[in-house]
Amino acid sequence: MNFEHIEFERRGKVALVTLNRPDNLNAWTPTMSRELSEAMHECNDNDDIRAVVLTGAGRAFCAGADMSGGEEGFSGSQTLKREPLWPYQTNTPVIAAINGAAVGVGITYPMLADIRLAADTAKIGFAMVRRGILPELASHMTVAQVAGFSNAADLLLTGRIITAQKAEQMGLLSECVAPEKLLERAFEIADDIAENTAPVSVALSKKLLWQANAAQFPALMETELKTIDWLIRSPDVKEGVQAFLEKRPAQWSMSPTRDIPDAF
Repeated sequence: MNFEHIEFERRGKVALVTLNRPDNLNAWTPTMSRELSEAMHECNDNDDIRAVVLTGAGRAFCAGADMSGGEEGFSGSQTLKREPLWPYQTNTPVIAAINGAAVGVGITYPMLADIRLAADTAKIGFAMVRRGILPELASHMTVAQVAGFSNAADLLLTGRIITAQKAEQMGLLSECVAPEKLLERAFEIADDIAENTAPVSVALSKKLLWQANAAQFPALMETELKTIDWLIRSPDVKEGVQAFLEKRPAQWSMSPTRDIPDAF
């Protein structure tokens, strides 16, 4: 399979999917989103692939949306050949190996994986509110599901950056390991699944693990995207992105009492 912003390879019964824009800290693009969906379809449709390892090239996992073109980097608009397939929807277990900075969509996407590992040097942050935007990919539910409401409120409402060790303590990660051991540990888990478990049993167990909340994900994702599309046209997002690019504090101008849409 030929991709532009990711790499896809097979290692026996395990697929390795790598975000591959290392010169841009694997910043997220519509192309990357589309290609990841295609990779998930490939893994889901191929019974010979028993597990997936997801990681990033270079020193970051994903530094968030590519904002080099301004606030449009937050747009969810894209053209897909078929319905998007997210990691939680596949029959195949997905193991995220977070090798470095995971910020914004760089952490909301792996929140849809089944197992998350990280290098003990990684930094993690749901930084959207610091750019005038909000978290997406049903993270308002996934983070609370694994870390509890208080931790989710802490992370989503502050947008602060935390260490991988803190993320592990909160329950966002299964393990922190030394950077040089990260892929080895991820493949150890993936190979164990591939060699020692029944594929139908695993697929059904995964569906049951996710079913409590997964039915609500599409509606929540749609609401998040509609809200983000509205925010993209707002002065606060323009200011948040500009302040980030200029490395200065943002000067917010919008008011919660005046500017929140009536739907909320």
